[in-house]
Amino acid sequence: MEENEPLARYRALRQSGELAADPAQELAVEKLQMLHHRLAQYQPDQGQKWHQFLFGGNQKEPAPEGIYIYGDVGRGKSMLMDLFFDGAPIDRKRRVHFHEFMGEVHARINQFRKTSAAERTRNGWGDDPLPPIAADIAEATWLLCFDEFEVRDIADAMILGRLFARLFELGVVVIATSNRAPDELYKGGLNRQLFLPFIAALKSRLDILCLEGLLDYRLARMHGVPVYHTPLDERAGAELDSAFERLTDQPVGEPSEIKVKGRTLEIPQQAKGVARFHFSELCERPLGAHDYLALTRHFHTVILAGIPRLGPEKRNEARRFVILVDIFYDNAIKLVASAETDVEEIYPAGDGGFEFQRTVSRLVEMQSAEYFDAPHGAVAEI
Repeated sequence: MEENEPLARYRALRQSGELAADPAQELAVEKLQMLHHRLAQYQPDQGQKWHQFLFGGNQKEPAPEGIYIYGDVGRGKSMLMDLFFDGAPIDRKRRVHFHEFMGEVHARINQFRKTSAAERTRNGWGDDPLPPIAADIAEATWLLCFDEFEVRDIADAMILGRLFARLFELGVVVIATSNRAPDELYKGGLNRQLFLPFIAALKSRLDILCLEGLLDYRLARMHGVPVYHTPLDERAGAELDSAFERLTDQPVGEPSEIKVKGRTLEIPQQAKGVARFHFSELCERPLGAHDYLALTRHFHTVILAGIPRLGPEKRNEARRFVILVDIFYDNAIKLVASAETDVEEIYPAGDGGFEFQRTVSRLVEMQSAEYFDAPHGAVAEI
C-alpha cells in the first residue's frame, strides 16, 4: 500500500494518536480506498463531446460509483475528503465548495444566454445551456469533489437534476460531503417535488454513507486545554489563535455568510465547522435567536473574542449574550472565549442580572471536559 492512499494515511493518523477508533470513519475510508484503486485504472472517453452524448456516444467503461458522506458537523467528513483527494490517482480532479460551484454554473448560464442564435447554431449548442456546460466541466474534471453539499436555492434545485444527469453520463465521478442525508436536501423548498428525481439519481449513482461516530476527533484535541481566557491581553488572543488552528488545522479561516429570514449573517472567519467572531459582531448588533440558531446548524464550535464587563447600561448586549449562550448550550455548541473578567463578573448588576446567573452557571459548565465530549445537539426550532 502506497503512503498517499487514503487507508495508509488514515492508519498513520491512528498510530500517531491524532485519531481515536471510529467504526464509521473506518468504513468510509475503506470505501474511499476502493474508489482510489478504481480511479487508478479509470479513463473516460475523451472523444465523447456533448453532441455525441446526445446522438448516442458511448462510454468506454462504466464510471466508478461515487460516494456521498453525510453526518453532523465535526465528525471528520472534511478530514476524510483531505485523505482521499490529495492522493487521488487522477490528474483532472477538482475540489470545490458546492455553493461556489453552483455560482460558477449560474454565471456560465448567464454567459450562454448572451450569445446570439447564430453563434449557438454555429457551435451546435441549441437553446439548452446545460449540455455544453456539462461537457466543458466533464472535459476538464473527471473527479469532482464537493465540500458542504447543500441545496437551499430554488434556482439551484431546478437545474441540478439535468446538470448532474449529463455529468454522470459523461463519466464524471462525484464525491460529496454534507451535513444532510440526501432525502433531507431542499426539504421544505418551493416545488420540491420537482427536485425529487435528482435525489433518486444521487442515491443510485453514489454510495451513501452516514458518519455517525460519537467522537469529534478535532474537539478531542481540546481535552485539558483551557477554553475561557481572561483578561483581554495578547496571551488571550494567542490562545484563541491556537484553538482555531487546533480545531481546523489552519491558522486563519475564510469569510462566509448565512441567510437568515431573508437577511445575511456575516461570518468573519470559518473553517471545518468552527466560526470565529468578536463579541461586538454577535451581541452589539440587532441579532436574535434565529441568527444564533442558524450558527448551530453550520458550526459545532464558536470562538468568541472580547467579551467585556457589561454595566447596567449594556442590558441589550447582556440580553443578547444570554440568548446566545442559552442556544449554544441547548445545542451542545462548544465555546472558546476571551473575556475582560471572570464569568461571574461579566454582568454583575442591571436589568436581568438575576437571570444572568443561569448564564454564569452554563458558561462554567461549558468549560468542562464532559461538555466538550457531548455530541453536537439537535437544533431546536423557534
